[in-house]
Amino acid sequence: MSVEQPIKSVHVFSTGTAGQHNEHRYGSWLPRLLWVMTSQSWITVPISAYVIEHRDGLVLFDTGLDPAIKTDVNYIDSPIGRFLLPKIFQLNIEPEETLKNKLNALGFDAAHVRKAVISHLHFDHVGGIADIPQAELLVSHDEWQQLSGPHPEWDWILREHIELPGANWCPIIFAPTEDPLFAPFGGCFDVMGDGSLILLPTPGHTVGSMSMLLRSSEMPPLLLVGDLTYETELLMNNQVPGTGDKALLRSSFAKVHALKKQLPDLVILPSHDPSSAELIAALSS
Repeated sequence: MSVEQPIKSVHVFSTGTAGQHNEHRYGSWLPRLLWVMTSQSWITVPISAYVIEHRDGLVLFDTGLDPAIKTDVNYIDSPIGRFLLPKIFQLNIEPEETLKNKLNALGFDAAHVRKAVISHLHFDHVGGIADIPQAELLVSHDEWQQLSGPHPEWDWILREHIELPGANWCPIIFAPTEDPLFAPFGGCFDVMGDGSLILLPTPGHTVGSMSMLLRSSEMPPLLLVGDLTYETELLMNNQVPGTGDKALLRSSFAKVHALKKQLPDLVILPSHDPSSAELIAALSS
């Protein structure tokens, strides 16, 4: 008799795209503000999120961008933020590209989302939380603590779009583990209690960024890394991007390398890498 697998399917979808500076994606020796203000090099990238069909309910990894960021001139409260945003990103999203509509297009109902893992609190990863008020929103405790600071918006963490009335935020603490797979990370968190979805701390892009490992006997292990890197090859070559804490990024890179060594068929899926959708499609075919 066959045993039901916890993970039934995995899908990736994009809520719009963004133009990203080459310096942002691949790193630069120039000071960040200088390349932000002067760079004319852009690459178009997806703003991706994932939906995992688990036997105990739908689980999201990030929720994408809110279309209101293009239609509401005051979406960002800070005048400085409104000035800088188009110099950092060229956002392209249509009004109908909501989380709810994207899930519907895949045959899912936003009302059935049980949990949403938020890799980090940047606006292009939390934009759909209003569409899933019933869901537990899992965020690392270290990431959540940034909201207690005086100006989280300086790091593109927009409190007014995170602290929504009724939002079911669940800051998590990573539990110590002796599992050799996860010991280098210093802890882990089992999302569904069955070992199929494991959260791992991978700081660097932000102080509390985390990744999620998916394990099923019917597919290779998948590591959803959010914005730890923008391309898998960059991580494998230890090439850090133009933003974030470089020392923390390199430390997290080393931990992912160690995981890859133990799981040679591990597939690493960054959120803004166009090839991630191609890899998921290939695994589903």
